[in-house]
Amino acid sequence: MMKLNLFILSMSAAMVNARNLRTLNADDICSSADLGKAGDYTILSKAGISTVPDSVITGNIAVSPIAATAITGFSLTADPTNKYSFSTQVAGQGKVYAADYAVPTPANLITAVSDMENAYVNAKACQPDYSFVNGEIGDKTFTPGVYTYTKDITINDDDVFIIQTTNRFLQAAGTKMFLVANTYDGSKPLASNIIWQIAEAVIIETSAHVEGTLLAATSVTMKTGSTMNGRILAQTAVSLQKSTITGPA
Repeated sequence: MMKLNLFILSMSAAMVNARNLRTLNADDICSSADLGKAGDYTILSKAGISTVPDSVITGNIAVSPIAATAITGFSLTADPTNKYSFSTQVAGQGKVYAADYAVPTPANLITAVSDMENAYVNAKACQPDYSFVNGEIGDKTFTPGVYTYTKDITINDDDVFIIQTTNRFLQAAGTKMFLVANTYDGSKPLASNIIWQIAEAVIIETSAHVEGTLLAATSVTMKTGSTMNGRILAQTAVSLQKSTITGPA
């Protein structure tokens, strides 16, 4: 069985360009990706989810404490129970939830939003062990710990990361994040164990690819052709433009 280590990176950066990340399981947000009930959703937003069709989302999406009218561009079809709805843009077994749907949906979403908020606060509270000015970390090797960056950061390693930023997350058009298996045993990393804790806006530019969970204090925008293997847990609005988001296993 693969033994995985943890890195936590904190940065005050205007742009993040990341690739080749590793993952970890442990007991709390500083050493794992425990999101509580928020982890039941591929997209969870407190202020609305919009799409320029067609986007493709694998997994559940939800808004709370607002009504389903804040979910736009999805052409929702209500289930007869009115506990959830469907959209052709929410693939497979994925469902759409909102705070004005029938019980137990409102209570479930209150718990999920609370867990999202707690996960953000806890991830932000993880303390860095190391500080760096230059954000370029491609082809470097790090021991387990917490790393602070004050400039743009480029990640090029395949260990677990909780990445903190006090500013924006901007991923350039066409850039890709990759999860690479360990060379010594071939174990495959898990996107579900990568946490991006972001204090300001997130913008994923055209045709870029993201891995991991975006824990965003404000808005998340995914532009045309952008893709993600992970989750968007946003405390304001989520905007998709013909994007593909696959909830991690």
